[in-house]
Amino acid sequence: MWRSPRSRDRRTVVCIACGESVLREDAREYDKEGNRWDRRDKEFEHLCVDCDDELCHQPRDGLESLVLSIESDGLSQEEFLARYADAVADSAKHLDDG
Repeated sequence: MWRSPRSRDRRTVVCIACGESVLREDAREYDKEGNRWDRRDKEFEHLCVDCDDELCHQPRDGLESLVLSIESDGLSQEEFLARYADAVADSAKHLDDG
């Protein structure tokens, strides 16, 4: 038997961006690996609609490995951002050369 639309899951989740609690059915799934369609062995985080609308929805292939490669203990935000900007510039340069 089909459930009525009103009997949907009424759990709440917390938006990882703003901390607001929203109904699960009203939230957007966030996958830090950038592939929410591959659901095997994953636990998704969630965003409220407003925070999701503010995100860039461009592909993020390689982003996680890039961040992990430049990250280190005790790195200030400014140092991290400088390393990130340098790494992205180097990557773009290699694409232009290839």
